[in-house]
Amino acid sequence: MEEKAEVIFWGKIHDSRTIKGDGPVKELIVLSGKGGTGKTTIAAFFAAKPPQKVLADADVDAADLFILLEPQVRMKREFRSGQLAVIDRDLCTGCDRCREFCRFGAIEDGYSVDPMECEGCGVCTLVCPEKAVTLRQRESGEWYVSETRFGPFVHARLRPGEENSGKLVALVRHHARTLAEERGIPWLIVDGPPGIGCPVISAMAGAGAALIVTEPTPSGLHDMRRVAELASQMRVPKAVCINKWDLNPEMAVEIENLCRDLGMEVVGKVSYDENVPRALMARKSVLEWAPQSKVVKELDSLWERVQEFVPEAVA
Repeated sequence: MEEKAEVIFWGKIHDSRTIKGDGPVKELIVLSGKGGTGKTTIAAFFAAKPPQKVLADADVDAADLFILLEPQVRMKREFRSGQLAVIDRDLCTGCDRCREFCRFGAIEDGYSVDPMECEGCGVCTLVCPEKAVTLRQRESGEWYVSETRFGPFVHARLRPGEENSGKLVALVRHHARTLAEERGIPWLIVDGPPGIGCPVISAMAGAGAALIVTEPTPSGLHDMRRVAELASQMRVPKAVCINKWDLNPEMAVEIENLCRDLGMEVVGKVSYDENVPRALMARKSVLEWAPQSKVVKELDSLWERVQEFVPEAVA
């Protein structure tokens, strides 16, 4: 049964105690320089492999791992971050100074605030002679702790147009690790966001290792290189998986050559298989859908290599 929604402000939980466990946790974040490379499909396969793992979806702007896991929500919390101007109509005299000084056009006719335009800069609170404008915390999204058929799952949803996704990503990872430590589960698999922006930096910070999933296309090669350079700057161990490599073997060779030049190991090459989209349409991992297929054997080999690649966790 889903619990009643409660509020969390960034950096402080007001209605629960922080539980800190003692067990070491091996954390693997699955990344891609661009969307659509198969990152979530591979993360779901890892989730389906025994033993049980804690799972986290750090792509809070466009989460989709929950589609395959079909989670049962056990806890829901509101996420608030940033500020929003609010005008007290009882105090407002209509002097128009807030609208005059707002550089974002957030003050609407009738002296209400458009939350999609307000940046929370606070200039309206400074210029209002009646002190009718105040700042309040923005309701930016929600985060959840759920149970799935593969294990506990921490995920979130950032509302459209909201910012601070990096903070929400950090919150998701923190609570996923805490959950793993509390339950004594040694593995944390994080489905990371695509690209190299703030959410990716937040997802990668302090991670045990990163698996970069790419595809044999020019954009796949280019964006893999960018996220690999980011991982190097953040000193996160990294390796590469080339997904659907057989659709463009020549480009796959180029990717392998680039990885060699960058000192990265290609720990897996996964073939295109129609069982994968069929499994996704059925909301299953490919391990559940076609356990004897060629692609499952390749993904099994990838998982074996990944376990060797991720460094031992430190308590």
